[in-house]
Amino acid sequence: MLPLHVFEARYRAMVVDALARDRRLVVVKLRPGYEATYAGKPAVHTVAGAGEIVSCERLPTGRYNIMLKGLWRVRIEQELPADVLYRLVAARRLEDVAAASDVSATLERIRSACGRLLRALGRPPDLLDDALAEGQPAGVIADRIAAAVLPDPALRQELLETLEVPRRIERVAGALDDLVNEVTGGRG
Repeated sequence: MLPLHVFEARYRAMVVDALARDRRLVVVKLRPGYEATYAGKPAVHTVAGAGEIVSCERLPTGRYNIMLKGLWRVRIEQELPADVLYRLVAARRLEDVAAASDVSATLERIRSACGRLLRALGRPPDLLDDALAEGQPAGVIADRIAAAVLPDPALRQELLETLEVPRRIERVAGALDDLVNEVTGGRG
């Protein structure tokens, strides 16, 4: 789930159009150096997240508060000509490459690191229970934890681009260990 406050005119128009269609949007990270061309068409990463607007509040100012539920990874294949304020693209859905071997030890490492992190931050121990729940695909757990606790946008983009589930969950586990060590001063 990604909460978004939509205030720019081009993105308000995009929300209106998405709500009138299928409620789906693609969220893409801008490439470094985007500031110089932000008002136009700055360069973006080719792998992005596609999601569905599951709740929407239109504010008196014309802005929106929306909640976007992530559905898929997509690869942007081309930008389409458009007569709208926002960019339209052709994108292809990307599928996870499932684990060929047992990843339960790495998932347990993620759960343990999350527990240590929550204790170190003085947060409720059950705060991440939904994200860590048994029975979910390993890639989903990695994605949900990365979105919830990993602060580095470059790392989150790297994880988004990592289709091989074992590699992605191992990277999340390592990043969590690093984060716990940083928060606890190595006493994690």
